[in-house]
Amino acid sequence: VIASNALRRLAIESKLTKETKKYFAKEEIDQLRFFAEKFGAEPWIALRFLRDEWYFLRLDDLDKTGDNFVISTELAKNKGMSFKSLISGF
Repeated sequence: VIASNALRRLAIESKLTKETKKYFAKEEIDQLRFFAEKFGAEPWIALRFLRDEWYFLRLDDLDKTGDNFVISTELAKNKGMSFKSLISGF
């Protein structure tokens, strides 16, 4: 998803999972970062755990595990932002 106004551009990779953790390959994160840089956008991950709200996380907030990245429900709740927080001042 690409969202933009005159002040800010966001490149958002959206995922839904029924698990308590969501893993991302390094290549997937690298592609999002590259895509965002090309468009002058901020790269974000939007993740929704089944029967929970959406959490928006910066790539720097993801946990690294070996060559991959992971977001747990705990990490999402501690470091993630709600949609309302993400777009405040947008």
